[in-house]
Amino acid sequence: MNICVFCASSSSVSEEYRKEAYNLGSFIAQQGHSLVYGGATGGLMDSVAQGCADSHGEIIGVIPQMILDKGRESALPHQLFVVEDMNERKALMKEYADLFVVLPGGYGTFDELFDVLASKIVGYHDKALLILNSNDYYGGLLLQIETMEKNHLGHQTEGELFVVCPTLESCKETIKNLDQ
Repeated sequence: MNICVFCASSSSVSEEYRKEAYNLGSFIAQQGHSLVYGGATGGLMDSVAQGCADSHGEIIGVIPQMILDKGRESALPHQLFVVEDMNERKALMKEYADLFVVLPGGYGTFDELFDVLASKIVGYHDKALLILNSNDYYGGLLLQIETMEKNHLGHQTEGELFVVCPTLESCKETIKNLDQ
Protein backbone atom coordinates (compact mmCIF):
# COMPACT_ATOMS: atom_id res chain seq x y z
CA MET A 1 0.00 0.00 0.00
CA ASN A 2 0.92 3.63 -0.42
CA ILE A 3 0.29 5.21 2.97
CA CYS A 4 -0.07 8.97 2.89
CA VAL A 5 0.87 10.71 6.13
CA PHE A 6 -0.25 14.26 6.86
CA CYS A 7 1.63 15.94 9.71
CA ALA A 8 3.36 19.01 11.10
CA SER A 9 6.25 20.63 9.29
CA SER A 10 7.07 22.88 12.24
CA SER A 11 10.42 22.21 13.84
CA SER A 12 8.99 23.29 17.22
CA VAL A 13 6.98 20.08 17.60
CA SER A 14 7.52 17.96 20.71
CA GLU A 15 10.01 15.11 20.88
CA GLU A 16 7.20 12.70 21.77
CA TYR A 17 5.39 13.43 18.50
CA ARG A 18 8.68 13.18 16.59
CA LYS A 19 9.29 9.69 18.01
CA GLU A 20 5.78 8.59 17.05
CA ALA A 21 6.22 9.90 13.51
CA TYR A 22 9.60 8.18 13.20
CA ASN A 23 8.14 4.91 14.48
CA LEU A 24 5.20 5.16 12.07
CA GLY A 25 7.59 5.71 9.15
CA SER A 26 9.65 2.73 10.24
CA PHE A 27 6.51 0.60 10.59
CA ILE A 28 5.34 1.57 7.09
CA ALA A 29 8.64 0.40 5.62
CA GLN A 30 8.82 -2.78 7.72
CA GLN A 31 5.34 -3.76 6.53
CA GLY A 32 6.47 -3.39 2.91
CA HIS A 33 4.40 -0.27 2.25
CA SER A 34 5.46 3.03 0.72
CA LEU A 35 5.25 6.45 2.36
CA VAL A 36 3.57 9.32 0.53
CA TYR A 37 4.12 12.68 2.22
CA GLY A 38 4.77 16.37 1.65
CA GLY A 39 8.40 16.02 0.58
CA ALA A 40 9.65 18.94 2.67
CA THR A 41 12.03 19.24 5.59
CA GLY A 42 11.02 20.06 9.13
CA GLY A 43 8.98 18.72 12.00
CA LEU A 44 7.14 15.45 11.81
CA MET A 45 7.60 15.36 8.04
CA ASP A 46 11.33 14.83 8.58
CA SER A 47 10.68 12.28 11.31
CA VAL A 48 8.25 10.06 9.42
CA ALA A 49 10.42 10.11 6.30
CA GLN A 50 13.61 9.39 8.27
CA GLY A 51 11.94 6.44 10.00
CA CYS A 52 10.86 5.06 6.65
CA ALA A 53 14.31 5.65 5.12
CA ASP A 54 16.14 4.04 8.05
CA SER A 55 14.01 0.92 7.56
CA HIS A 56 14.73 0.92 3.81
CA GLY A 57 11.22 1.92 2.75
CA GLU A 58 10.08 3.54 -0.47
CA ILE A 59 9.31 7.27 -0.11
CA ILE A 60 7.24 9.42 -2.44
CA GLY A 61 7.29 13.17 -1.82
CA VAL A 62 4.97 15.81 -3.26
CA ILE A 63 6.20 19.37 -2.82
CA PRO A 64 4.89 22.71 -4.12
CA GLN A 65 7.33 24.86 -6.08
CA MET A 66 7.04 27.67 -3.51
CA ILE A 67 8.29 25.40 -0.71
CA LEU A 68 11.03 24.06 -2.98
CA ASP A 69 12.08 27.66 -3.72
CA LYS A 70 12.49 28.21 0.04
CA GLY A 71 15.08 25.44 0.16
CA ARG A 72 12.88 23.02 2.12
CA GLU A 73 13.20 20.03 -0.24
CA SER A 74 13.92 16.78 1.55
CA ALA A 75 16.66 14.55 0.18
CA LEU A 76 14.87 11.40 1.43
CA PRO A 77 12.19 10.72 -1.22
CA HIS A 78 12.98 8.19 -3.94
CA GLN A 79 10.44 9.99 -6.10
CA LEU A 80 9.79 13.70 -5.68
CA PHE A 81 6.97 15.37 -7.54
CA VAL A 82 7.14 19.16 -7.79
CA VAL A 83 3.69 20.71 -8.18
CA GLU A 84 2.43 24.23 -8.74
CA ASP A 85 0.49 24.76 -5.50
CA MET A 86 -1.06 23.20 -2.39
CA ASN A 87 -4.24 22.17 -4.21
CA GLU A 88 -2.27 20.23 -6.81
CA ARG A 89 -0.22 18.72 -3.98
CA LYS A 90 -3.33 17.45 -2.18
CA ALA A 91 -4.80 16.10 -5.42
CA LEU A 92 -1.65 14.15 -6.28
CA MET A 93 -1.27 12.82 -2.74
CA LYS A 94 -4.89 11.62 -2.81
CA GLU A 95 -4.27 9.97 -6.18
CA TYR A 96 -1.19 8.07 -4.99
CA ALA A 97 -2.52 7.11 -1.55
CA ASP A 98 -4.30 3.90 -0.69
CA LEU A 99 -4.71 4.96 2.94
CA PHE A 100 -4.34 8.21 4.90
CA VAL A 101 -2.91 8.71 8.39
CA VAL A 102 -3.18 12.09 10.11
CA LEU A 103 -0.62 12.90 12.82
CA PRO A 104 -0.58 16.08 14.90
CA GLY A 105 -0.18 19.16 12.77
CA GLY A 106 -1.23 22.73 12.13
CA TYR A 107 -3.29 24.54 9.51
CA GLY A 108 -1.86 22.60 6.57
CA THR A 109 -2.56 19.27 8.24
CA PHE A 110 -6.11 20.34 9.08
CA ASP A 111 -6.58 21.43 5.46
CA GLU A 112 -5.37 18.05 4.21
CA LEU A 113 -7.54 16.17 6.72
CA PHE A 114 -10.70 18.01 5.73
CA ASP A 115 -9.90 17.84 2.02
CA VAL A 116 -9.64 14.04 2.22
CA LEU A 117 -12.73 13.84 4.42
CA ALA A 118 -14.87 16.10 2.20
CA SER A 119 -13.69 14.25 -0.92
CA LYS A 120 -14.71 10.98 0.68
CA ILE A 121 -18.13 12.30 1.74
CA VAL A 122 -19.02 13.35 -1.81
CA GLY A 123 -17.72 10.09 -3.28
CA TYR A 124 -14.41 10.95 -4.94
CA HIS A 125 -12.72 8.11 -3.08
CA ASP A 126 -13.39 5.40 -0.53
CA LYS A 127 -9.96 5.20 1.09
CA ALA A 128 -9.44 4.66 4.80
CA LEU A 129 -8.61 7.71 6.92
CA LEU A 130 -6.97 7.24 10.32
CA ILE A 131 -6.53 10.06 12.82
CA LEU A 132 -3.81 9.47 15.40
CA ASN A 133 -5.16 11.25 18.47
CA SER A 134 -2.06 11.04 20.68
CA ASN A 135 -2.46 12.89 23.98
CA ASP A 136 -5.96 13.84 22.80
CA TYR A 137 -4.40 16.25 20.28
CA TYR A 138 -7.53 16.16 18.13
CA GLY A 139 -9.97 16.02 21.06
CA GLY A 140 -11.31 19.54 20.53
CA LEU A 141 -11.71 19.00 16.81
CA LEU A 142 -13.54 15.71 17.38
CA LEU A 143 -15.89 17.48 19.82
CA GLN A 144 -16.58 20.13 17.19
CA ILE A 145 -17.36 17.46 14.61
CA GLU A 146 -19.73 15.84 17.11
CA THR A 147 -21.45 19.21 17.68
CA MET A 148 -21.74 19.71 13.91
CA GLU A 149 -23.34 16.29 13.54
CA LYS A 150 -25.74 16.87 16.46
CA ASN A 151 -26.91 20.01 14.72
CA HIS A 152 -27.39 18.13 11.44
CA LEU A 153 -24.73 20.21 9.73
CA GLY A 154 -22.44 17.37 8.85
CA HIS A 155 -22.34 13.82 7.72
CA GLN A 156 -22.02 11.01 10.28
CA THR A 157 -18.28 10.58 10.34
CA GLU A 158 -16.47 8.40 12.84
CA GLY A 159 -16.35 4.74 11.96
CA GLU A 160 -17.89 5.31 8.56
CA LEU A 161 -15.56 7.98 7.24
CA PHE A 162 -12.59 7.92 9.60
CA VAL A 163 -11.14 5.96 12.48
CA VAL A 164 -9.72 7.64 15.56
CA CYS A 165 -6.67 5.83 16.91
CA PRO A 166 -5.81 6.91 20.47
CA THR A 167 -2.28 5.48 20.29
CA LEU A 168 0.34 4.68 17.70
CA GLU A 169 -0.04 0.99 18.52
CA SER A 170 -3.78 1.09 17.76
CA CYS A 171 -2.98 2.92 14.51
CA LYS A 172 -0.51 0.21 13.52
CA GLU A 173 -3.04 -2.52 14.32
CA THR A 174 -5.69 -0.78 12.23
CA ILE A 175 -3.27 -0.56 9.30
CA LYS A 176 -2.44 -4.26 9.66
CA ASN A 177 -6.15 -5.12 9.66
CA LEU A 178 -6.77 -2.99 6.57
CA ASP A 179 -3.87 -4.72 4.82
CA GLN A 180 -5.50 -8.15 5.07
